[in-house]
Amino acid sequence: MHELIHPGQLKGHHAAVVGAGRSGIAAARLLAALGACTRLMERDESRITSKDRDLALELGWDMRIGEHTAEDFAGVDLVVLSPGVPLSSLASLLPEGVKVISELELASWFVSEPMIAVTGTTGKTTTTALIGHVLERCGKTVFVGGNIGVPLSEYLLAEKPADILVLEVSSFQLQHTDSFHPMVGVFVNFSPNHLDVHTSEEEYFMAKLALFANMRERDLAVLHLSLKDELEARTFTRAKRIYYVGTDRFDCPSLSGPHNQENLEAAWLACRYFGITQEDMARTLADFRPKPHRLERIGEHQGVCFVDDSKATTLTALEAALKSFEQPVILLAGGIFKGGDPSSLTPLFRERVKAVCLFGASREVFEPAWRAACPTTWNPTLEEAVQTACQQAQSGDVVLLSPATSSFDLFENYKARGKAFCKAVEAYYGELVTHCDQIGD
Repeated sequence: MHELIHPGQLKGHHAAVVGAGRSGIAAARLLAALGACTRLMERDESRITSKDRDLALELGWDMRIGEHTAEDFAGVDLVVLSPGVPLSSLASLLPEGVKVISELELASWFVSEPMIAVTGTTGKTTTTALIGHVLERCGKTVFVGGNIGVPLSEYLLAEKPADILVLEVSSFQLQHTDSFHPMVGVFVNFSPNHLDVHTSEEEYFMAKLALFANMRERDLAVLHLSLKDELEARTFTRAKRIYYVGTDRFDCPSLSGPHNQENLEAAWLACRYFGITQEDMARTLADFRPKPHRLERIGEHQGVCFVDDSKATTLTALEAALKSFEQPVILLAGGIFKGGDPSSLTPLFRERVKAVCLFGASREVFEPAWRAACPTTWNPTLEEAVQTACQQAQSGDVVLLSPATSSFDLFENYKARGKAFCKAVEAYYGELVTHCDQIGD
């Protein structure tokens, strides 16, 4: 357990954790370790595992399942919201004066190590992974987590101290922070997203800026140049600011496309703050591999390449994916739309996209925007859309799953969607296509 975690530090406090996903469970464990009387609340009973129930008994949690009520929050002085739980849905139920925070904020109270935090609409996972990889290859002990992989609370409960913490942080995690303080903050880009949860684009943007609110003059804000006009019109941080664009200074075999040159530049500027040279950075990139479902080439069959970009949940991510290919693309898209203007991609579709195979939700959003640019079909399931794409594909084409949406109409998450894509390709051909390497974020 982290040296700053001591039993009894929150003794006498009554805390409610809303949401029993991984970060919610981690927050409840941390609160219990700190001596708080902890209540874990989850509306969806199917999300509660037998392991969760056993842990609740072991740690003395008051577990409440079902629709939240005012009684569930009675006597509570601290509420920890899991990512994606809107405060507006609970506001009428909360006691007056209760403090509402995110799991990230809670955990950050007990962190003494320097933190690098990365946010943005797309590319933040690859940038976070790059930073962690480079620092580790240069001899640092590194924890990489936050919005990807391991919540910060889990790090504090483990017995593996790190020199530097590298965190991907989402707007949901940042929205309920008031003291979170990274030493280096990275803002890779911004475009409309999560407008199905955030009340406005401004709210979403302000949530991102919370990353920089507590940074000091000696800290560093690494910011994409496209954000400069908007950011310089605001008072958002005391940190030193450096704006960047993509360059050709680094060659990473597993990352291609101009968006990844931007990710590489942002990662280096963050690492440079900790003494990493350009030569150090270049030396470490040969064995870097991005996370799955990010422009991951799952294989090839008779000259047709199949690429899983299921993590592309926005139009911006789809745009970056299309710009990564010179070959004709047969695009698989569809799911729960999170905002933006699909017609803005029409010129790129005319240039790069051979056909669009829509599936699931958002047909009414995408079909009118794209059908004039290229042949567009729709199927209710991903599996049927894959069949349609494979029937059209010819040698030299790329069949690309880059949905530009969240996955929750048909799948538990983007990972399940990507795996379903792979299985559907296998099922169509009766055997797995030849595996290739990943090519990017």
